Amino acid sequence: MQQSIHSTYEPITGKTSPVITLSPITLSSVGRPLPLQVKISAPVMGNDLPVIIFSHGFGNSMDGYAPLVHYWASHGFVIIQATYLDSKRLGNFDELPYKDEIWRLRIHDVKEILDQLQYIENTFESLKGRMAKDRIAAVGHSFGGHTTSMLLGARTLITDGFETDFYDARIKVGILLSAGGRGGDALSAFAKEHLPYLNQDYSSMRTPALVVAGDKDYSPLTTMGPEWFTDAYFLSPGAQALATIYNGEHTLGGISGDFVTETTDEDPEKVEAVQLVTLAYLKSFFYPDDPAWDSVSALFSRGSSGVAVVENK
Repeated sequence: MQQSIHSTYEPITGKTSPVITLSPITLSSVGRPLPLQVKISAPVMGNDLPVIIFSHGFGNSMDGYAPLVHYWASHGFVIIQATYLDSKRLGNFDELPYKDEIWRLRIHDVKEILDQLQYIENTFESLKGRMAKDRIAAVGHSFGGHTTSMLLGARTLITDGFETDFYDARIKVGILLSAGGRGGDALSAFAKEHLPYLNQDYSSMRTPALVVAGDKDYSPLTTMGPEWFTDAYFLSPGAQALATIYNGEHTLGGISGDFVTETTDEDPEKVEAVQLVTLAYLKSFFYPDDPAWDSVSALFSRGSSGVAVVENK
């Protein structure tokens, strides 16, 4: 029987802890059409815990992505998930009056979370005094990758007169999962007409970041192929590493949950690879003496694995 990736290279993950969650916590958000609610996942044990603000893909919610969220929390991170206003649980998105501004509203929600970290800690009794509020990562999948990239310094090139620079220095590191690439000629006619905020520029994204993409992620939003989802790595000064999941489609084997209907390439081994590379990248960033990233880079070096390949700048 073939060993799983985890059992093959278990030493990089370290000890795990049981996970506790609290939801919903309602945050203050003046002018938001609906209350801003978040879910918190954290390990039972440990102190000085780094924080991950996770942004879900279009239509999802704070209750999604358990394969990643539970894994990160069990390895020493506090994960904060919001339900954004595009969530299917909030109604028919196409009928909402704010649908054209949803990309800005998502970014505003993240900034509200950053402003209220102390309130979150105080509300979650088991977390009091345990959060490292100066060690913050932002991670996003798909539309959540766009949200995250803006906070890392990427820009949306639109001409409606509104602010497009949303860089936030409080976020020290980021991970982009299946995040759309550059705008301009790379966008399909549909994307140009209906999703103008995807006309993005990565040249100003300077926060350190890992990009994760599937090499079979074909999208109607671009005139390019799956390589569009690697643009953030090749075009930004901040992106340090790229993990490509072999035969990975948009949900990278099923990171949004087990048996989720949107997953077209259900594969636990792919999900394990995403778990490992994301955890290792964050561990080595927040704990510079931790060799996890070097170990994962060797595990997934070109030609070493049939599941994924990692490259570094």
